[in-house]
Amino acid sequence: MLTGVVALYIALVAFGNITDFDTNREFVRHVLAMDTTFRDEDMMWRAVTSRGWQDAAYVAIVVWESAAALLLIAATGLWLPRGNRRRARSLSSAGLLMLLVLFGAGFLSLGGEWFAMWQSEKWNGLDAATRVVLLSGLALLTVHSAREHPDPAGCGTD
Repeated sequence: MLTGVVALYIALVAFGNITDFDTNREFVRHVLAMDTTFRDEDMMWRAVTSRGWQDAAYVAIVVWESAAALLLIAATGLWLPRGNRRRARSLSSAGLLMLLVLFGAGFLSLGGEWFAMWQSEKWNGLDAATRVVLLSGLALLTVHSAREHPDPAGCGTD
C-alpha cells in the first residue's frame, strides 16, 4: 500500500510540475538565484543566475520525478496478487531511492543548505521535501522489512 501511496503522490507532483510549468519553474529559479535569502556576501557566490542552467535543473527535476513515479506505479501493480514480489521490491526500492536522492540530497541538502532555501520566507520547500523523505523512507523500510511468506494459493510467488 505504501508504494502505491508514494506512487500516487509523486505522480501528482510530477503532473503538477508539468501542467503548471511556469509557477514551479519560478520556484527553482528563485532558490538557485538565492534572491530571497539574507544575501550574505560570503554565500552569494553559490547562486546560479543563468536562466539556462536554472531551467535545465528544473527540467531534470521533473524528468527524475516522472521516472520515479513510473517505477513506483509499475511496482504497485506488481505488489498486487499474482504479481512478482521480488520484482515489486526491486522496482519499489529503485523508485523510493530516487525520491530520497532528489528530495533528501537535492532539496534538503543542496536547496536547503547550499542555496540557503531555509532563509527564504516565500520560496522555501523544506517542509514538503521533508514529508517526501519521511514517507519514502518509511515505505522503503516497510518494503524491506516485510517477511516473505509462502503463498498457499500459489499467487504472487517470488
